[in-house]
Amino acid sequence: MSRTRTLFFALAAASLWSCAAMAQETTTYTLEKTDNGYVRMNNKTGEMSICQEKSGQLICKLAAEERAAYEEDIADLKTRVAKLEETVASMGKIPPVVRDALPSDEEFEKGLSYMEKFMRRFMGIAREFGNDNKDTKPEQPTPQKT
Repeated sequence: MSRTRTLFFALAAASLWSCAAMAQETTTYTLEKTDNGYVRMNNKTGEMSICQEKSGQLICKLAAEERAAYEEDIADLKTRVAKLEETVASMGKIPPVVRDALPSDEEFEKGLSYMEKFMRRFMGIAREFGNDNKDTKPEQPTPQKT
């Protein structure tokens, strides 16, 4: 009987150990109480933050290394935004190559005149087509002889 008990306790301990390991894998953060508050550790990255309880809420501050990386990211983003703003501002000005390629007012009016003539002629042809179809009577179906 003692052998069965030992086997039972061994299996129970192994089961509890595996459940604890699985719980730790799924938990992102671990909190440890200190004299001044808490230390929060990210179980995936190992990053640590110092947390204090204020007004019933846990307030965590970034560690020095995290703060430096955070500030580097912000500086990089500020540089990228400045470049984008500069690009957008320069888009308001038409470059000389594009400006010189645009037609003059006379050329534009001449092109518009061509389009107007084309559309008037096209619409006239379309009207004639419509009138031609109204004049013709539909064919009478031939009677079936059986």
